Amino acid sequence: MTLIRKLAHHRSRGFTLVELLVVLVILGLLAGLVGPRVFNQLGGAKGKTAKVQIKDLEQAADLFRLDVGRYPTNAEGLQALVTDPDTTGWNGPYLRHDLPDDPWGNPYRYESPGRNAEIDIFSYGADGAPSGSGENADVGNWQ
Repeated sequence: MTLIRKLAHHRSRGFTLVELLVVLVILGLLAGLVGPRVFNQLGGAKGKTAKVQIKDLEQAADLFRLDVGRYPTNAEGLQALVTDPDTTGWNGPYLRHDLPDDPWGNPYRYESPGRNAEIDIFSYGADGAPSGSGENADVGNWQ
């Protein structure tokens, strides 16, 4: 047999069980090291998305205030930014789309007057309860 035929014959054998196990162990180690970091970044992305949406809602509330002369009341809530609450001067809708939910699927909360600012627009995070840390941390327009 020539050298080329020997190499071609050797390559066509495939992988041994040991080689496959080594590759699987390496992939498992990589997944164990990289996986948690990727999931942590995913959680941070939801918090950042909430901050951006809250900023948009706050700007829409400012436009409402310019037209009406006041912020929406607690009874009117953020819904006043998309549907006319039968108020003189309303020139909305002030959002391009319907009122968004926070990235965790809960409605944004609104208080006027707010505890932290003139108005508070916020989300309680992943757990939907006040306070918390990490994914469960509150996200608001005062931060």
